[in-house]
Amino acid sequence: MEINKNVEEDGVIFMSIKDGLSENKENKANDGDVTILAIESSCDETAAAVVRNGREVLSNIISSQIALHTIYGGVVPEIASRKHVEKMNGCIRAALSEADMTLDDIDAVAVTYGPGLVGALLVGVSEAKAISFATGKPLIGVHHIEGHISANFIENKDLEPPFVCLVVSGGHSHLVVVKDYGEYEIIGQTRDDAAGEAFDKVARAIGLGYPGGPKIDKAAKEGNPDAFTFPQAQIPDAEYDFSFSGLKSCVLNYINQAKMQGQELDQKDVAASFQKAVVEVLVSHAIKACKEYGYDKLAIAGGVASNSGLRELMEKECEANKIKFYRPSPVLCTDNAAMIGAAAYYEYQKGVRFGLDMNAVPNLPLGDRERRFHANKN
Repeated sequence: MEINKNVEEDGVIFMSIKDGLSENKENKANDGDVTILAIESSCDETAAAVVRNGREVLSNIISSQIALHTIYGGVVPEIASRKHVEKMNGCIRAALSEADMTLDDIDAVAVTYGPGLVGALLVGVSEAKAISFATGKPLIGVHHIEGHISANFIENKDLEPPFVCLVVSGGHSHLVVVKDYGEYEIIGQTRDDAAGEAFDKVARAIGLGYPGGPKIDKAAKEGNPDAFTFPQAQIPDAEYDFSFSGLKSCVLNYINQAKMQGQELDQKDVAASFQKAVVEVLVSHAIKACKEYGYDKLAIAGGVASNSGLRELMEKECEANKIKFYRPSPVLCTDNAAMIGAAAYYEYQKGVRFGLDMNAVPNLPLGDRERRFHANKN
């Protein structure tokens, strides 16, 4: 995976990502190949990619706004939406250029239409609809979390459903059985805070700042994970569900008590102990699901899937339980358009097409086939 980064004048980080497996290509499509222009703008990354046959990334452009939102301690929706408007056309032009293609070479246009920030989603949806209308190319709406799951297909060419996938990000904590391409059964989800949300709040509380996930991961490597024993919630009537609100509150209470008593706060030990509590719950639930449901393949997805502690413990436990472990490269765990193109390919193959009345759906559910009420099957 070849990654080139540069910081633009407005502080936005512009990344160009190449698959590395496609260097010998001439970008000439063979009969039966499907090439998709994909767009992602659900939060604070403006992204465009060209993906062939769901697994070959010809280009993957990401314009990240993280530096803009850091000073506010989190994503500001209005700022995110405005920056998407500024960056969208440039990202698409760069994606097509890097793939050495024009819109005439594209078979379909795909876009994230939910879940996410409604204003941010609308920018991508409007762009995709405009391109579809102007070119006559089919339009495909993609569920953001389905995109994260599909990121595993890009580097793991042998991975095919069925398998179990743990999806963990700032807004989602799901344990999903991937029955087939585009067919999901949620067997566990968070009852309150998502894992990534807990990372952000704890990081802010111990003075590490935003974004919390990478900062806690870095601090935890130098801390003692056994310095504190933080709670790991188990829900008796829903054994695969998660709850991180109590853990977050426990950490915040410890921090407040330490401050009131004038005790010095060891950021690294708190970070390591907190991360251990989160990671152990995520791993234990996922391994248990594989064993009880009878699957020998386990994948992880979402921004928190780039956490080194999670990846290391999951790999260890999968090896011990003879489960094959799949994970995207960290750069494909965060929001990107290549994963949207991967998911869209399998929808395209099923004949799913969206009309120009497609709208952003900020609370779009995962696993509910009726959510495609405004898509047509040919």
